[in-house]
Amino acid sequence: MKKIAVIGSGFSGLSAAAYSAQRGHEVHVFEKNSSLGGRARKFTTDNGYVFDMGPSWYWMPDIIENFFIDFNQKTSDFYELIPLNPQFEMVFSDGTMKIPHDYSEMRRLFEDTEAGAGRKLDEFMSDAKYKYEVGMQDFVNKPCHSWFEFVSPKIARSALKLDLLSNFHTFVRKYFKDPKLIMLMEFPVIFLGAAPKDIPALYSLMNYGGYKLGTWYPMGGFSKIIDAMAEVAKNQGVHFHLNSTINSIQINQNKATAISVNGEDIEFDTVIASSDYHHTENSLLPEKYRNYSEDYWKKRTFAPSCLIYYLGFKEKIPNLKHHTLFFENDLDLHTTEIYDDKKWPTKPLFYVCCPSKTDSNVAPENCENIFLLMPVATGLEDTEEVREKYFNEMITRLEKHTETTNLKSKLDYKKSYCIKDFKEDYNAYGGNAYGLANTLSQTAVLKPSLKNKKVNNLFYTGQLTVPGPGVPPSIISGKIAAHEATK
Repeated sequence: MKKIAVIGSGFSGLSAAAYSAQRGHEVHVFEKNSSLGGRARKFTTDNGYVFDMGPSWYWMPDIIENFFIDFNQKTSDFYELIPLNPQFEMVFSDGTMKIPHDYSEMRRLFEDTEAGAGRKLDEFMSDAKYKYEVGMQDFVNKPCHSWFEFVSPKIARSALKLDLLSNFHTFVRKYFKDPKLIMLMEFPVIFLGAAPKDIPALYSLMNYGGYKLGTWYPMGGFSKIIDAMAEVAKNQGVHFHLNSTINSIQINQNKATAISVNGEDIEFDTVIASSDYHHTENSLLPEKYRNYSEDYWKKRTFAPSCLIYYLGFKEKIPNLKHHTLFFENDLDLHTTEIYDDKKWPTKPLFYVCCPSKTDSNVAPENCENIFLLMPVATGLEDTEEVREKYFNEMITRLEKHTETTNLKSKLDYKKSYCIKDFKEDYNAYGGNAYGLANTLSQTAVLKPSLKNKKVNNLFYTGQLTVPGPGVPPSIISGKIAAHEATK
């Protein structure tokens, strides 16, 4: 039996801990913050609002379900999943589009928007389903130490159909011409960390995992998944330590022998770092034991950071859905300013989540729980003045869409969160929110290694290593890391 330390309690850390303990090892999870969950933490205000701090889109429900199945349980043992209908609403400069839960209705919406697009949607989704089944079952479960892991008859047969060498921007336009449909189909890859022109067409699998399998909501909020995974881990014997800052990882003869926690050295046989990869290497390890130099990280393409506002309103806001995307401006311009120009957006797109439309427990009676999220470039100068400028713009556009006025006068709670906070709370490189971009040059073996190449018993997991950003991939990442660490 090994004594294993897991640094960080986000999705990948909880997953790595649960799977490691299931294999019979003594596992300790160390979390620097006062609650579990990493980016998926929640907080409750004194006046009764409950905010999920991070993820809010429940996609790929089968992948999340698989985690619980591996422990002979199911999600319904822990929380109730509600299908959202509409899945979300998109606001354009000349109207809105509601995306229905029922696929036949979605098909009709496409056909009404563009003649022949219903049949094209069938073709797109058939292709995307194949990629989803191969990608999410075979492709993403590899530790990616070598390209030889992908030499299998099934993956070889699938190579062309997986569209690894074509880009998503071009791929979508093979099927659709209408600008609204194009924007709708391109939206899911934005948070993979690059513009659609730089994302492999393989990731149409996200359209299937979202639109076809549906958009869901766990009653009580996204933190219910964290609570459930933590309970699974505890049932396997995992020990949790909150408010536990890791100061360093001790190395002796190319082995991690201990970690320093709040200044105290604790011996371990194996370390799995679910903490930010760059932070783990540059702040916790002596330089000679790092996989990558500072120059390496500077050359990586990171997924965006974001500006978030957590808002409580003391009255209900009409004409608003659970998820609303404000896409009145040009998507290409916003993504260029995130990934190429690295500047605050001139004509931003943003997203509004209003879980109180579905869940009465996240806000006081007759009140509304809302968060605004605007993707931004990493590494920007982040000031209160800049935050407020965009807050005012987002509120103005929200008022226009909901046909309301003076929303700021109805605020009951307000808190902002941006680049500085991601750095402070999660040691996030450049203040990134979503990890490393899933570009072709950062796919599979080309991602930062899951294993430290110089320290035999140090492993990494999470959104900066394989398989990539997002809740389901992070859960899978933890499983892979646990397998590698306990072989």
